[in-house]
Amino acid sequence: MGLLTIGAFARASRLSPKALRLYDELGLLPPARVDPETGYRHYAPEQLDQARLVAWLRRLGMPLARIRHVRTLNAVAAAQEVRAFWAQAEADTAARRDLAAFLIDHLSRKDPAMSPTAQSLDIRYAALSDTGRVRESNQDTAYAGPRLLAVADGCGSRGACAGAAAIGALKRLETDDVPAGDLLNVLEDVIDQARQAVRDVAGSGSSPEDTGTTLTAALWTGSQMALVHIGDSRVHLLRGGELFQITHDHTMVQSMVDEGRLSPEEAASHPQRSLLVRALGPGAATTPDVRLHDTEPGDRYLLCSDGLSPVVPAEDIRRVLTEIGEPEQAVRELVALANASGGPDNVSCVVADVLERRQ
Repeated sequence: MGLLTIGAFARASRLSPKALRLYDELGLLPPARVDPETGYRHYAPEQLDQARLVAWLRRLGMPLARIRHVRTLNAVAAAQEVRAFWAQAEADTAARRDLAAFLIDHLSRKDPAMSPTAQSLDIRYAALSDTGRVRESNQDTAYAGPRLLAVADGCGSRGACAGAAAIGALKRLETDDVPAGDLLNVLEDVIDQARQAVRDVAGSGSSPEDTGTTLTAALWTGSQMALVHIGDSRVHLLRGGELFQITHDHTMVQSMVDEGRLSPEEAASHPQRSLLVRALGPGAATTPDVRLHDTEPGDRYLLCSDGLSPVVPAEDIRRVLTEIGEPEQAVRELVALANASGGPDNVSCVVADVLERRQ
């Protein structure tokens, strides 16, 4: 079989002639021959598999630069790259889905005709932070108040100050009146203030580039929890005896799990499991996850730094949260379990119970 004209090749590959000309110009899919007099492009039949692969990858939404890289790989490595790309696409979609749900609820509550009748609920809470058994100082900060729950895990030479500054920027939410319709804007403002507070702390140190913090916070609205999360501290929800992790770690290792490059078991012992891909600090990606979480009477929330969850088995955490009634006693027991397991890191816990409001 001889060379195919660009029109015939376009029909066979399901790429338009315009796309083929573009991919030629970019060096992505050059023709087998270009007529020196007419400039017509001709393609070899054996190029069809590569052209069809390009067409499918474009339908996935893969950028041209990444497609060019995939074309240089063998089949196994190319499959791994497609898996990684799609895992990231799904993660991005999930993040947008959470934001869309937040916006729908946010906008609905601006319209009295659409606003649901909120049940009168309240919270009781406790917070505790401990240095652990190995570290010389505590770079964690934990806070619990009538409306704000927060944990920050600082890093670098001024990490403790960075975490405290980030939570300090959010504390105005305790006293400011936040109408439901303005919740999203208020959160955006305080996140910006937390970023700036951490930058100010980092800039006052000798090594600003190594200073940063995670930030995981929950704003109690009276019927819902508005969650702000960046880094690898976590929020867990105990509901109906089951424990759910409702935040997603922003770590390199978690990204590798999402992409199918590591199993969760391998991730637990990976030497770079604490390497963050998002945090508050100079030079870091600082966009947090934001979502609104509906609450029910009997819910129990746990916010914790990474000094707890990788150290204490999930079943032991669930047992403590299930069996111990008072939040203050629960946070003490969780910290004690982390220290009994070696206390390799600072550990911070916030426990908050959702209760029916007493009339």
